[in-house]
Order: sequence, then C-alpha cells, then structure tokens
Amino acid sequence: MSSPATLPRLTGATFLIAGVPAAALAALVITGRLGALEGFLALVATFLSAAILAWLWLESLARLTQAMRRAMEGPMEGLPAPPPLLPAAADVAEEVHRITRSLAERSALVGQLRRADAAIIEALPDPLVVLGADRAPLRANRAARRLFGLSENGGAGGDLAALLRHPKLASAIDRALAEGAAQSADVVLPVPVLRDLSAQVIPLDPPLSDGGRMLVVLVDRTRERAVERMRADFVANVSHELRTPLASVMGFIETLRGPARGDTEAADRFLGIMSEQSDRMRRLIDDLLDLSRIELVEHQPPDGECDLGQLVRAELEGMSPIIAARGATVLTDLVEGCIARPADAGQVGQVLRNLLENALRYGRKEGTTRILLRPAAPGGLVGGTRLPNRPGHLLSVTDDGPGIPREHIPRLTERFYRVDKGRARHAGGTGLGLAIVKHVVNRHRGLLVIESEEGQGATFTVWLPGAQEAER
Repeated sequence: MSSPATLPRLTGATFLIAGVPAAALAALVITGRLGALEGFLALVATFLSAAILAWLWLESLARLTQAMRRAMEGPMEGLPAPPPLLPAAADVAEEVHRITRSLAERSALVGQLRRADAAIIEALPDPLVVLGADRAPLRANRAARRLFGLSENGGAGGDLAALLRHPKLASAIDRALAEGAAQSADVVLPVPVLRDLSAQVIPLDPPLSDGGRMLVVLVDRTRERAVERMRADFVANVSHELRTPLASVMGFIETLRGPARGDTEAADRFLGIMSEQSDRMRRLIDDLLDLSRIELVEHQPPDGECDLGQLVRAELEGMSPIIAARGATVLTDLVEGCIARPADAGQVGQVLRNLLENALRYGRKEGTTRILLRPAAPGGLVGGTRLPNRPGHLLSVTDDGPGIPREHIPRLTERFYRVDKGRARHAGGTGLGLAIVKHVVNRHRGLLVIESEEGQGATFTVWLPGAQEAER
C-alpha cells in the first residue's frame, strides 16, 4: 500500500472512518464539555486510529484482489494470510483459496480428459479427421495420416483435399451441420489410385477445445471392393480367354480319338500343339493371379527400397536362357546408385521382366534390346510427358521391332488388348503383361511412358520415385 496511487484512497477511507467520531469531539469542545487540548489530542488519536484501520482494510482488499486475479490467470499455490484484526477479510480470503483449489483440480481433470480423448482418437484403427467450422481439417489421427500420406500436423494433403471436395462428402457435411445428426456417404477417389471409402460425418455440439465442429470417420473399403471386382473380372476373363485354347485342346482330343487314331505322326504333332496350348493357359492363369494380387494392394504404397542397377543385372541373369533362345543382344547403360524408394523389389523386378519379355517377343529375331537407367530431372519431359517435380529415376527398355501405330498406344495397358491379335498369340503373349506393369507403376506412384513410331521399334520408360545412394 506504499504506492502513491493508493494515497488518495487511504486519505478518503481515513476521513470516512474518522468523520463521525471527529464531529462528535468537535461538538464536545464547542459546548465546553471537553477542553481544547484534550479535544485536540482525542481528535489526533481518532484520525490516527482511523488511518491504521483504513490501511488494514485497503491492504486486505488489495491482497484479495491480487489473489482473485491470480485465480483468474491459473492455479495458485496459496494465499497470503490477511491481518488477524479483520476476520471478515480472512473468511473471504479462505473462500477464494478454496475456490481456487477447486478450479485447479477441475482444470487438471479437464486437461487429463482432453489428453485421454486425443490419445483415444490417435489410437483408433479407422481413419478420422477433425474439421473446423469452415470445414478445413484441423487434425487427423495416425490411421488417416497413413491413408492420405499426411505429415504429423495433419494438414490437408492432395488426397485428403480431394476427399473433402468430393460432392457426396460435401453434401453429407452440409446435412450434418443443418440437421445436427450424423450423416454417411460412399466416396470413390479415382486418383492417384482407385480408392473406395465409406465416410461417417458426426457433428460436435459443443465443439472440441481446438474448435473442431465435425468428425469424419472413414472406413477404407478399397480392398473389399477390389476383391469383389477381381472375383467378377477373374471369372469373366478366364471364361473368355481360356475358351479358345480349351476348344483347341478338346478338338485335338476328339481328332486323336477318331480320324487320327493310330496315326503316330499326327498324334505327335497334335500333342505338341496341345502342350503349347496348355502352357499358354498356365501362363494366362499365372498372369491373372499376379494381376489380382497387385490390384489388391495397389492403393497401399510400398515401404521398402531397391537398387535398380542391381535389379537389372539380376533379372538379365535370370532371363539369359530366353535371351539366348532368341539369339538377341541386350545392351545396358546403367547409372550406379539409383535407389527406388519407396519400392517393392519383387514387383519392380516383374515390371522389368514383362518389358524385357515384350521387347524380345516383338523385336527382331537376333535383334538388339537396350536397357537404360539414369536419374530423372525433376519436372523434366519424357516423350511429351511432364515428370513429377521431385527426385526419381528413369528405367527404359527399347526394342527394334516393327513399332506400334500411334492410335493403339493409349490402349496398350488394357487387359488383353493386342495391336495384332494373331501375331500376339503366335508370339506367346497373354495380353496381361503391360496391364501388370501399369498397376505396379500406379502402386509405386510412378509413371509409364510409351514412345513408338511404325518401323522404328518402341521404348517403354518407367519413372519411379527415389534418390541417389549418396542422398539416402
């Protein structure tokens, strides 16, 4: 209370307390009932006592004010004891202290509950996104970050932004806000890979502490729907593609049972054809199963890495009998240290095998196939296609075959699509090799570029994300 700013308060309080007693003393002096000296001394004592009492009250009030301000700002350890001459102030101080302790305990409990809620949301196996009043994502749990490739702060990445802009989900959010009840929507995101999601939009009233007004709970149905589609596609494809070789085998069996019975030369020739058709059916079924397995995980990026140079050398060694049988020459130009990441080495090897088999199958007999591996310039161009603006590598396979008419190039990765159906079947292709390549490249978030001119061969270039070995 020593601050000059409190002096007027002290003076005013002193005169307020001493006013009535001072007036009484003055009346006694005026009426002669009290001597002037005695009256003066009594008046001084009165004002001195009033000043002390006023100071005690104002000091107590100042301490109480300070304590209440501290209580508003946060928990406090204790309160200074008021003067014992003022029991009313002591009671008020004790009540403020009790209220402060209660508020601190409640605040700690609320904080604990909020942390528990955040931990539960983070640990939920289903993807969950918290939206604000402006529908912008405030945070996402671990499952959602993994699904959409988000950073720890859960900001809207490309896939999540596309989801939130989807008309069906936007409509469900509108209904949830308008009706105050949970709404659902089935959403299909076609890029970067096909993804089927079931979304549940739950409005929050009151909102979360961070301003969250809605929860969007997602269930990834991609695998389930992919299994359904693959089951239907597998039956349709097998029934269609196996019909011809099966009819051929059955026809030769009937011939061997009938007109060619006992004809050894015809039997040998027919059995050879039947063996080729059986091998074709086996390869067709193997490719269909491979394609189904790849499609099943296409929406899940791989989490490994592979050295592309080592992979090329390993695949060439494994395919050396096929290369020798064709009398072909394979020339390589490989930049060392090209690491694809993230990557599934087995699937990337399958891509190279399929491209190399295509080059050997459709290239000239005893011709030359070239394999080129090099780092890609971020944002560069390959065959008129713009590459992603991030580190990656280019793996190219070039043949010296008759080339591909320009109008057929966009459809080459379709299942069972053949430029020359008769020639393709005669060459032993199943029509699924490039479809497998496309789906593997999609899973790796890569690019497939096909360049060809009639009479000048074809070049198949795969861009895969990664970095130089020194950058790992």
